Amino acid sequence: FRYKLTPPFDPYRDSLSYMLGCYVIPYMGLVGYVGANPLINGYETKLLLAGLLGVESGQDAVIRMYLYERAEEIVYPYNHTVAEFTAHISELRNRLAMCGIKDEGIIVPPQLGAENRTESNVLSADFDSLSYRRTPGEILRVVYSTGSEHFPGGFYPHGANARIAKEFLKKP
Repeated sequence: FRYKLTPPFDPYRDSLSYMLGCYVIPYMGLVGYVGANPLINGYETKLLLAGLLGVESGQDAVIRMYLYERAEEIVYPYNHTVAEFTAHISELRNRLAMCGIKDEGIIVPPQLGAENRTESNVLSADFDSLSYRRTPGEILRVVYSTGSEHFPGGFYPHGANARIAKEFLKKP
């Protein structure tokens, strides 16, 4: 919204707020995995990536459908609709990533909708209905919430060092 919400947003206030909070995470994993695919070598690693991509896609679809069904509901106490919240979250992610439109809310102008024909946007995708992709740098700019992959913050105040990913990729 480019201004602080008063009171501060509480994702645990109710089910709708929780799902709006959840809207932030799976999509970043989804576009990150799509973007990482060309950078990955090895059958086992690609197999892991495909499995993660499937789960992230499913999570994102469930969350987006839940929110789409409630698109016109007002999010208390802010006097903004669910659709407006998703649009602002997506705009913020695009702005932080500095790479154009690779994220869209659950309602979009027809020129951004599938095949330029629809405003509904349960599955966020490009003109060809393919998943958007983000580079690792773009992902870090967003999850750090700083707009820079070199300055930690946000979800990783001490930086992301890939320790978890490295553990998964170790040979048994």
